[in-house]
Amino acid sequence: MRFRICLLIVGVVALFILNIFFGSVHIDATDVLQTLLHGGESEDAISYIILGSRLPTALTAMLAGAGLATAGLLLQTSFHNPLAGPSILGISSGANLGVAIVMLAFGGTITAGLYSWSGYLAIVGAAFLGSMLIMGLLLFFSSLLKNNLMLLITGIMMGYITSSVISLLNFLASVENIQSFLIWGMGNFNSVSMQQMPIFATLCIVGLVLALLLIKPLNAILLGENYAVNLGVNIQRTRNLLLLATGLLTAVITAYCGPVAFLGLATPHVAFLLLGTSNHRVLLPFTMLTGAVLALLCNLLCTLPPTTVIPLNAITPIMGAPVILYIILRRK
Repeated sequence: MRFRICLLIVGVVALFILNIFFGSVHIDATDVLQTLLHGGESEDAISYIILGSRLPTALTAMLAGAGLATAGLLLQTSFHNPLAGPSILGISSGANLGVAIVMLAFGGTITAGLYSWSGYLAIVGAAFLGSMLIMGLLLFFSSLLKNNLMLLITGIMMGYITSSVISLLNFLASVENIQSFLIWGMGNFNSVSMQQMPIFATLCIVGLVLALLLIKPLNAILLGENYAVNLGVNIQRTRNLLLLATGLLTAVITAYCGPVAFLGLATPHVAFLLLGTSNHRVLLPFTMLTGAVLALLCNLLCTLPPTTVIPLNAITPIMGAPVILYIILRRK
């Protein structure tokens, strides 16, 4: 087990380095090393590509992969459903709706009296509120619907409703706003600059730390809610904290990176298959590392073609869909 964890850590470091050295623009390794060591002293194109693009993109991919994987694991444990995830249950759709309202209906700026919010601040806030709304509805329905399949269908239906509203906003929006929203919806890890990295990283780390604090109650919930209550676990407080952690991670990552498909759904299964245990004390950190590895690998594949960058959501389904199909066939 320790060997597998160390291997994943080595994989994260190796892929992070590869993301710095390789990209759509070819740069010699010596120039990359020199820029990393003395990049702050120059403002040439190579310095901008390495420090202004590749480095923040790699950091974003690492944090986003860990965050989405964590959100997926929390939801799958809470709902006892292997197909639960930020996208399948409609949480990402809620974030999409919030961003669509800001970008399509308000042109990227929300004004209330003397106050005005624009740019990433408005997008992050709207995505957070949208994802929290859907997550709150899911928890409400989970108290009414005891069947996990019905709860899954409910989440899918809410996703359809939000998609319908987004389609209506697309129909009424201007061409410029539609184009901006479509580009955002393709998903990418290169939209976070080094200036925006502190707030993005801080919010992601807060969500990850909050998830780590839920390890003990999550292990108890695995054995059933009644058993967890007998162990002294406050189910309502645990659900509220899970709502906050999942909503925060999904909202922030979706707002900055767009609706990234399959990472949150497939990564927990990959981690479980590699590790072979459902103990969250080990599984949760392992899932975070696995998510970082897969996200860095997807980003590397997106940037390898010369002079262009492939949309992220053109790569993630190729890696995630086979995992889900395997899980479905395995469980018959």
